[in-house]
Amino acid sequence: MLILLMANLIMLPVIISFFNDDLPGNWLIFNSISDTLFILDIIVNFRTGIIRNDFVDDIILDPTEIAREYLKTWFILDMISSIPMDYVLFAFKGYEQGERAEHLVQAGRALRILRLAKLLSLLRLLRLSRLVRYITQWEEFINIASKFMGICNLVLIMLILGHWNACLQFLVPMLMDFPIDSWVSKARLQNAYWFEQYTWALFKALSHMLSIGYGRYPPSTLPEAWITIISMMTGATCYALFVGHAAALIQSFDASKRKYREMLKQVEEYMAYKKYPRALRRRIAGYYEHRYKGKMFNEKEILGELSECLREQIINYNCRALVASVPIFANADQNFVSEVIVKLKQEVFQPGDLIIREGTYGTKMYFIQEGVVNIITKDGILATRLSDGCYFGEICLLTNARRVASVEAETYCTLYSLDQKNFYDVLENYPEMRVTLEKVAAERLQSLGRRASIIQASNNKSDWSDYALKMADEHNANYSTKDTCCGKAQINNESNKAIIQKNRSLASMDFSNAFSETGLKTKVSSPVIVQSTELLNIHHQNDHFDKEIRLKMQQPIITTTQIHLSNEFESSITNG
Repeated sequence: MLILLMANLIMLPVIISFFNDDLPGNWLIFNSISDTLFILDIIVNFRTGIIRNDFVDDIILDPTEIAREYLKTWFILDMISSIPMDYVLFAFKGYEQGERAEHLVQAGRALRILRLAKLLSLLRLLRLSRLVRYITQWEEFINIASKFMGICNLVLIMLILGHWNACLQFLVPMLMDFPIDSWVSKARLQNAYWFEQYTWALFKALSHMLSIGYGRYPPSTLPEAWITIISMMTGATCYALFVGHAAALIQSFDASKRKYREMLKQVEEYMAYKKYPRALRRRIAGYYEHRYKGKMFNEKEILGELSECLREQIINYNCRALVASVPIFANADQNFVSEVIVKLKQEVFQPGDLIIREGTYGTKMYFIQEGVVNIITKDGILATRLSDGCYFGEICLLTNARRVASVEAETYCTLYSLDQKNFYDVLENYPEMRVTLEKVAAERLQSLGRRASIIQASNNKSDWSDYALKMADEHNANYSTKDTCCGKAQINNESNKAIIQKNRSLASMDFSNAFSETGLKTKVSSPVIVQSTELLNIHHQNDHFDKEIRLKMQQPIITTTQIHLSNEFESSITNG
């Protein structure tokens, strides 16, 4: 039916305008089939459900309601355009001759124009919200923007209007029996072949619509002038709509690339305003090119609008290559992997960028998705190279100590970082993964020639798991504190010593000894004083903070009731 409607849309105007009453047999057959199918279409329309108010769920299937709705809308137009006027005309021509029959022929042609309006009933299908929704899904599936389809539809409408206009340009002089001053008579096309007539009529119509002229001859009669005015107005309207749709299409196509170009232009203007050197400008431009790869998205906003489940699925998919290449992820609990990757943040580094500087305090660890980094010792010696699937920076997060080596990007690197807070949150739920990371960290420290010690804070691991990985720190800073809260402190520097006393010296402690860990569980305070005998570097942890502190000589710390000296000395002191 759709093909038949399109055929009528094109062929009927040609039949009406360029063929006389003695129509060829093929045209008569075509018209008979069309009239029959259009009448059947009217019957089908009385049995076809309709959708009201553009809601899919509001479908009317009641025959009485359907008939009432159809009679109020398209029935009259469909009925008039479906009447077999050719058969009526042939019947009258068999009994009547002369002027009366000639008038009926012209009336038949005029009524055949109404059949074109029948074709417009196809537009009502486009008002079905379900059809529009299917078209939108189809456009998304084949990655064609709706504005592009809008332009295609507009071009098709312009061609159809141009076709109708061409037929109308010839039909008006024909109905007037080709006046001598009409453009058809001037061009001597009255008896020409129909395709030649149509070609010049189309040229005249498109000249009007595109505002490039009047064709071969300007209008010389009043009807031709009005047809020209209508043609020019129609063409101007279509041209304006076409330009508007084209501009909207250009703006909508690849919006992410356009946003990237706008951002890059702003960066270039900023660099020019700040008068950055050329080398620095190239590095900045290279960073943006590698970071965004020509497209810019607000990924945080996009993911923020999704449900938690869908967001987790997307992040898992985006990080699938990283998960497959990192060994600890390959053998870890899937829940651990999911919990880690949702907390990761993507970062990009250029060749020569110093990702980690030795001697600084670290707040992140990194996973390498793509690229190569160099691990460099304080002597400037290349210790090793890490590439896709490796990770680094976990030592500082495990020890709260300074960075033990520098990390420099050798190539463009795409890394995922995990900050300290999220790191602790994840390992708190998966202590076995902490043990795994500690083993790897210890091996790396040994490969760097640094002394490392993993201290178990309590022999009873089932109560609470509290590990500390510490190393010698040669970059001490003076810092004093006085803490009356329950907490745990651990001596952290091999050359440092402390005296534990209550009006007298009870014991001395040196590197790798821990004390007052029981206070974390008992929450009982004590007047016992731990006093430094020299510049002291300790790690202090309680419910409120977790950090390293530096103590000058003879500065006291008020600690908790129980003192733990390695595995050999333990004493409890009560208040008073």
